[in-house]
Amino acid sequence: MSYQPPVYRSTSSLAIVSLVFGISTWFVLPFVGAVVAIVCGHMARNEIRRAPAGTLEGDGMAIAGLVLGYVHLALMCLIVLIAIVLMLLGFSFWHWH
Repeated sequence: MSYQPPVYRSTSSLAIVSLVFGISTWFVLPFVGAVVAIVCGHMARNEIRRAPAGTLEGDGMAIAGLVLGYVHLALMCLIVLIAIVLMLLGFSFWHWH
């Protein structure tokens, strides 16, 4: 029987940052938090993929941060697009009196 040293597993700090900013983008930092969550989420997944097998955790947190960031950015883009369309329609119907 051979002795194998214990494998120390740690959580990626970038995955934690991605999740924290993904959550905070909905409450505190609307646009900046989403960008940070997306960037850190991709960096964390890349870091976890390149680490030796079983040594680095946090892929789920990175994915959650990515989803929260992307959904928030998509909703913000949709809201801005609707606001622009409403302004254009509002200005076009202004002269119909």
